[in-house]
Amino acid sequence: MRTRQDQIWMQRALSLAQKGEGYVSPNPLVGCVIVSADGDLIGEGYHERFGREHAEVLAIRNVKEREKLKDATLYVTLEPCAHHGKTPPCADLIADTPFSRVVIAMRDPTDKVNGKGIRKIESAGIRVETGLLQKEAEELNEYWLHLNDFKRPFVTLKIAQTADGYVAAPNGDSKWITCKQSRERVHLWRSRMDAVMVGRRTALHDNPSLTVRHVEGRQPRRVVLDGPFELPRNLNLFSDSHEEKTIIITHNKEKSETGTDPMLRLLTSNYFRGEIVHVDEQDGHVNLQQTLQKLGSMGISSLLVEAGEALSAALIKAELADRLQLFIAPKILGGGARSVAGIGRNRMDDLIPFRSHSWEQVGSDMLLTANL
Repeated sequence: MRTRQDQIWMQRALSLAQKGEGYVSPNPLVGCVIVSADGDLIGEGYHERFGREHAEVLAIRNVKEREKLKDATLYVTLEPCAHHGKTPPCADLIADTPFSRVVIAMRDPTDKVNGKGIRKIESAGIRVETGLLQKEAEELNEYWLHLNDFKRPFVTLKIAQTADGYVAAPNGDSKWITCKQSRERVHLWRSRMDAVMVGRRTALHDNPSLTVRHVEGRQPRRVVLDGPFELPRNLNLFSDSHEEKTIIITHNKEKSETGTDPMLRLLTSNYFRGEIVHVDEQDGHVNLQQTLQKLGSMGISSLLVEAGEALSAALIKAELADRLQLFIAPKILGGGARSVAGIGRNRMDDLIPFRSHSWEQVGSDMLLTANL
């Protein structure tokens, strides 16, 4: 029978798991807590970096008094793995440890696990319980689950607009619509996402770096959509110290491979340390569905899109945006580029409803978070 104390320990494991955010992808976030038969916390750990030890291994290793492992309870946010990957199976280690009980928040739905870890542990005579704080565990790993289900990253569309719906002035200027606190929030998101993506117009006119500067955190990969493969080599995305993190998506395979233009030739030579990914052309642009599938195959489970008007509309129209993060600044512009336009909805009956949404004040701005 589950108790209030069980929930407290699992909540602690979930909080530990979150510490790995931004560092473990494409692996899931996992936390683990070990409680002795007397009810004392004796060990804990979380998956800290991709390729390193899993949460269960670290938690067991951190137990100082080994005799207290006898009849202890292990709480873990995800079903322990049952296969050899970069590390040995955690289920085997747990089965060889004298636990009396293992409590799991959610089962691992991947083909390599999906109940196999639970059966290994149960075969050792250890009682296994699942489903404690399952919803919270699934929310914690929504990006990982989305990649497993749809084979493409979870797409978060970030838009910063004025109160009257503009993202840029008629002359193309877009700095700065939102306040400092909102910009810091975006940098926090960047540090937690696998990649950040922009279209070629944004890359050309804003020359963004798409790096994490206002907060501490790791640098994400950077994706730029350049269908015709014509962006100049001197842009920050192609020439700064994080150049190797840049991924160019293009449908112009011939030009990107032959490099007939001297400036373009630099992108296909050893001078460019990033990657060039080829996709099909669709209506004069890169095929967005194929782009996301290619990124998913590269292990990118979460994608923050900092788009202009055209790319925002294209993603929404193609139903490829999973979440909208819309900053609304208390300012009026009166003209320029709209945040979203031309998505083919011409009647009130065609409105796109949000599955859920919430509002938050960030500095002087309002932030709408909506699941599409």
